[in-house]
Amino acid sequence: MRVYLLRHGATEATAEGRYQGWLDAPLSLAGRRALQRAAFSPQHVYVSPLRRAVETAALWFPEAEQIPVPELREMDFGSFEGYTWRELSGNAAYCAWVDSGCEAPIPGGEGKAIFCARVCAAFAAILNRETAQQADTVVFVVHGGTIMAALERFALPRRAYFDWHTKPGGGFVLDGDSWTGNRTLRVLKEVNITNGD
Repeated sequence: MRVYLLRHGATEATAEGRYQGWLDAPLSLAGRRALQRAAFSPQHVYVSPLRRAVETAALWFPEAEQIPVPELREMDFGSFEGYTWRELSGNAAYCAWVDSGCEAPIPGGEGKAIFCARVCAAFAAILNRETAQQADTVVFVVHGGTIMAALERFALPRRAYFDWHTKPGGGFVLDGDSWTGNRTLRVLKEVNITNGD
């Protein structure tokens, strides 16, 4: 089984370095233009229900059924959403969050542990179901944080959360053949489904 964990295309907030979280921003014009139809066509794609993921999946896989999974949304950045790190640099709560290694709960949002538990539970449930159905390919179109959470928990070789960062329109292909035995995924390669690659 091949597992594709893919990040949505760019938005205006992406280009400006803003925390998006649960803000339901569409792809920017540049973000849409950068994406190209994927070279393969799965029957269905698991997506975050946020517009930027839904729109990306439609461009990459126009014939695929989209299955929205709310638990695969990005981290809820609460009161930080819509701002850049520069704009937040004088905010005491933001500075405390950064000083915690971005682990502490965010005012009005969620902490990394809660976010990762949410993502990983949903991700594992989907892979369990797809494995039981003997799927050949499982595709996710989600967010950067969602990818980092899932890969920190399940991917081999082991890497820290922030080491799994990927650019908009990029992601990872993983071998899921060992999922049933030990709930791990071996990284095969990093990919970009954009016009520049």
